[in-house]
Amino acid sequence: MIKLVITDLDGTFLNSQGSFDHERYQKAQRLMDEKGVTFAICTGKQCERVEELFEESGSDHLWILGDSATRIKHAGEYVYESLLPNDIGKRIIKKLEEIADDHAIIACTPTSAYIKDTTPEAVVEKIRGSYTRIEKVPEFQHIEEAFVKITIYDPVLRCYDSVKQLVQFQEDAFIVASEAAWIDIANKGVHKGTTVAELQKILGAARSETMVFGDGYNDRELLASGDYSFAMQNAFDEVKDIANYVTKSNDQQGVLKAIEQFISLQEH
Repeated sequence: MIKLVITDLDGTFLNSQGSFDHERYQKAQRLMDEKGVTFAICTGKQCERVEELFEESGSDHLWILGDSATRIKHAGEYVYESLLPNDIGKRIIKKLEEIADDHAIIACTPTSAYIKDTTPEAVVEKIRGSYTRIEKVPEFQHIEEAFVKITIYDPVLRCYDSVKQLVQFQEDAFIVASEAAWIDIANKGVHKGTTVAELQKILGAARSETMVFGDGYNDRELLASGDYSFAMQNAFDEVKDIANYVTKSNDQQGVLKAIEQFISLQEH
């Protein structure tokens, strides 16, 4: 029996316009409520940004594994987080600044997502799609907090090459290029799979009772966390290979269709 449904957002639950069918989602949420199923979001987006996206449909019930799954938020409260130590984060940022001067570094702390004040406005607007709390700074080395995560957005699509130049930090942090435009860097050993395991522990849901959805390379650990693992039709082939099922694309509401089909069949 499925007790927990967890979905990635971009390329998975959200369509190509970064939105979703609120009415259909609300029907699916009522179905999950009736069947005693918990719904969770697992994403690189800032938790506050997820709350904004679901505000129309009500976000209080949501479990949010946000900020590249380094934090769990529920009903406005953080119930789990794992932070990257400040000194390690600053060393990684220094290396990222050496790799290229025209990609955007997003240094996230519990306070805000920091970007350079020289970031082009078009890139800032792209970043706002994932972050609600953003501050511009002249440099990153003055940040004193630990880091929730560090993210690279590269409009020139060099992340698969750039991530190879971070190999010296693999013992200190979890580093993944989710696609050609994005790199996510979190605390050592922290990824979607480990944080899903924390949520499963909190809710008392086993892997055999968990349904998961993803599309990108950073979803591989997520898909390994549930027996009901779904890759989107638009997912990378390597991601489809490790999933137990393939559902319709994000533009065909594949997540909601699968939820409707599977959850409606089970007894409460």
